[in-house]
Amino acid sequence: MAQPIQTPGVYIAEQNAFPNSVVPVPTAVPAFIGYTEKAARNQQSLTIVPTRSSSLGEYQTLFGAGPETRYELSASGDKAKPFALNTQTETRFLLYYSMKLFFANGGSDCFIVSIGDYHQMPGLADFDGAYEENGKSQLKGIAALETVPEPSLLVIPDAVLLGPEDCAAVQRLMLAHCAKMASRFAILDVYMDENDQNQPDTVQIVQDFRNRIGTDHLAWGAAYYPWLHTSVTVGEDVLFRHVARGSWESLIQLLLAETDEAALKGLDKKRADTIRTEIKKIRDAGTEDATGKQDKALHQTLLAVSPLYQTIMAAIREKLSFLPPSAAIAGVYCMVDNQMGVFKAPANISINLATHPAVNITNEAQEDLNVPLNGKAVNAIRFFPGMGVLIWGARTLDGNSPDWRYVSVRRTLIYIEQSIKYALEPYVFEPNDSNTWTTVQALISNFLTNFWMQGGLTGAKPNDAFNVAIGLGTTMTANDIQDGIMRVQVMVAATRPAEFILFTLTQKMQGG
Repeated sequence: MAQPIQTPGVYIAEQNAFPNSVVPVPTAVPAFIGYTEKAARNQQSLTIVPTRSSSLGEYQTLFGAGPETRYELSASGDKAKPFALNTQTETRFLLYYSMKLFFANGGSDCFIVSIGDYHQMPGLADFDGAYEENGKSQLKGIAALETVPEPSLLVIPDAVLLGPEDCAAVQRLMLAHCAKMASRFAILDVYMDENDQNQPDTVQIVQDFRNRIGTDHLAWGAAYYPWLHTSVTVGEDVLFRHVARGSWESLIQLLLAETDEAALKGLDKKRADTIRTEIKKIRDAGTEDATGKQDKALHQTLLAVSPLYQTIMAAIREKLSFLPPSAAIAGVYCMVDNQMGVFKAPANISINLATHPAVNITNEAQEDLNVPLNGKAVNAIRFFPGMGVLIWGARTLDGNSPDWRYVSVRRTLIYIEQSIKYALEPYVFEPNDSNTWTTVQALISNFLTNFWMQGGLTGAKPNDAFNVAIGLGTTMTANDIQDGIMRVQVMVAATRPAEFILFTLTQKMQGG
């Protein structure tokens, strides 16, 4: 309302020159849920608190480093590989190493929800539900994200720690959460374990995943297979302390046996005795070495004198670096969104730090992964000579739906819906008349025109790419207006990926 003009003088009336506009919502903000070494900022606990992080350094400051995963070592009796390693599952956690993959593949801003530290056993209840604190009920796990609007992706690498049935239960909760929020998309890992590192039974693994994932909300997520052998750990990340203390004697005996065999083949006796002395120092490791310097020095010595020790450490490093792909995929989503747009399919992109997938998937094997009868598509990760490890699929789990078959289409519609939703909030309680309708129509049309010009919508001209309808007799009845309802109808032609390129070559007869 204009200010009253009653006192003589000069009055200034400013008028807005530009109409309201749609502010695009961010599409590349994943939320990660899992176990961390710590969770604190300025001595305030961050457990179950969705916390923004933009780099690996910031993550380490707030949530600490990786776990000291331990492996039980035993003699195998095989000359080619005289040892066997088994993971102590209670010491295995994946979020830290997964964050390395995420940031290495183009990830930036994200949210972390720490659901516990490395001293607790993973459990299904940690990932969703509520708990009591100071007499108040608090949401935890996935439910904690219901009050945070920013995340657009949901990733839980640690879900596979629970075993196949509970992992599937968490993944069903992820899909249900994304459908409920209608503003985010789930990236799922097909369940595997350490026994599946070398050419596992792909048909059975994928069939089990499809049977467990259910039939609800499939358009709100995509699954990727197989797991990846990576280089997220380097030499100094692994030392003999990753061998379970109860297996140190087995390690000592294996290394002593190697030294004895070398002595029989001509190794100098004095040299052999020196090596044996160093090996036996393992028994006293860590007892008076708070900083770990002595252990690291002993580790370097053993690397220098024992080829078998080198082999054992390399085997541990390989096991540590065997990871589910979801975090790497999330990083690729972010990179593609930031460089090209949410409408670009996140496929035919190489995965950084991935050395090779656990399974070499052939064209024939991918046929059932990509186009199964039940529509539950699983996106393959494949190795191509000269190209590296590539994401070779772009389908949601709802592969039989013409509307929601592709990841890029589902995420594009989320982007459009959420952007327009927030832009329309200022018009709540505005007069439901033709002036407001014209303003709203122009607002949405301008946004979609810009998106069409970026390549997000298909069509030779804007009228072919989208249509915005609003008004009495068009989208609303007199009863709607009487009830305070403003209906806006938006139709868009989303860009779809060229998944299959058919090339036909015909020889032409020579002209006369």
